[in-house]
Amino acid sequence: MKGERGGGRSVEALALREGEGALLLPIRVRARAGREGVEGIHGDRLLVAVREAPERGRANEAVLALLADRIGVSRRGCALIRGEASRDKLVRIEGLLLEEGRRRLRRALEGGA
Repeated sequence: MKGERGGGRSVEALALREGEGALLLPIRVRARAGREGVEGIHGDRLLVAVREAPERGRANEAVLALLADRIGVSRRGCALIRGEASRDKLVRIEGLLLEEGRRRLRRALEGGA
């Protein structure tokens, strides 16, 4: 599938979970990237690149805004629940369940809005 890394892994390789009306999405962040976007899959995590530096939460905010835009949810519905100072993070996306989340992530990986 276009945009994926790691041997052609599909969205099904992601360690997605559902919890209390939200999608729990594990991600790996590449800060200070030349281009922003959903780049593919790294292990069982979504690989997300942002231009912001990992200083004073700027990269974290950029990641949440980018995910909200690419997945088609409100920014307020996205929250970082683990990994504030790490490249590996866990994001909670309110109101999005597993199957719909997979569908939207496939579209994001293919470059769709």
